[in-house]
Amino acid sequence: MLTFLVRRIIGAILVMIAVTFIVFVIFIVVPGGDTAQRIAGKNATPQNIINIRHDWKFDKPFYEQYYVMLQKMFSGSLVSYTSQQNVVSQIVQGIPATFSLTIGAGIIWLGFGVLVGTISAVTAGGTSDRAITALALIGISLPVAWLGLLLRYFFAGEGGAVAWFPDGGYVPLTTNPWQWFYHLLLPWFTLAILFIGFYGRVLRSNILDTINEDFVRTAKAKGLSSRRILVKHTLRASLIPIVTLFGLDFAAVLGGGAIITETVYSIHGVGYYAAQSIHQQDLPPLMGVTLYGAAFIVVFSTLVDVAYAYLDPRIRLT
Repeated sequence: MLTFLVRRIIGAILVMIAVTFIVFVIFIVVPGGDTAQRIAGKNATPQNIINIRHDWKFDKPFYEQYYVMLQKMFSGSLVSYTSQQNVVSQIVQGIPATFSLTIGAGIIWLGFGVLVGTISAVTAGGTSDRAITALALIGISLPVAWLGLLLRYFFAGEGGAVAWFPDGGYVPLTTNPWQWFYHLLLPWFTLAILFIGFYGRVLRSNILDTINEDFVRTAKAKGLSSRRILVKHTLRASLIPIVTLFGLDFAAVLGGGAIITETVYSIHGVGYYAAQSIHQQDLPPLMGVTLYGAAFIVVFSTLVDVAYAYLDPRIRLT
């Protein structure tokens, strides 16, 4: 187990090094032209561009430029030349809102995804299965931006049809736990609906495939109850792809993948910060958010690998 963990940690570090180099190539090398001017922003003065070119060593070989980029990112000195704000501090300020949105939506989409997937598999071919399949396809097909605007129009604020929820915004958990929950409930469901249908369909297929496995037939031959076989054997083995999907999806959303939901509901998280940076064509924040998101994906993918052993005894960590 220890050898496996060490190997996975080393692999994660190597992947992060590769990601930083890819970020360097995409944002600095590939676009061509004057990189200093792109980093300086649309309203930069000639002197600002000269200072940035010297500061980032764009007149030096590429490996020196790459080292400077790493130094700025990991020392916390990366600055937006458009807003004059520290990128790392802005990302850190947005993490609580993004994490609150992601954890609530993740619990909803995982819980309901497992529930509808299990019901659909148990009633395969029946009326419940067909109804769940239809609803899942509708949920997968709904654009998040359209759904968010629709829910906000009908259910949020004083102008809504029923005005059950506040009209966007975010209240920190430490300030008022009830208002934190109340403000995030609608964004949670907006973000979760897309994943519920997809997870339900994947789990249904996995359960129907696992039912025919030898270890399930052995459990039936031992006289175990259908419920115990479903929960302890079939469902446990079928959850492995779901764990993989959840780990990567959760990390992607936490790393800025909730950009549309945060923008629709005016939640000032990492995704909202990325959206504002794209609108302003502000390059340093985009570099920081990209690396931040990649770090979460690498970490969660490592945790997913470790979770495999618990869910499926056929997997051995050597």
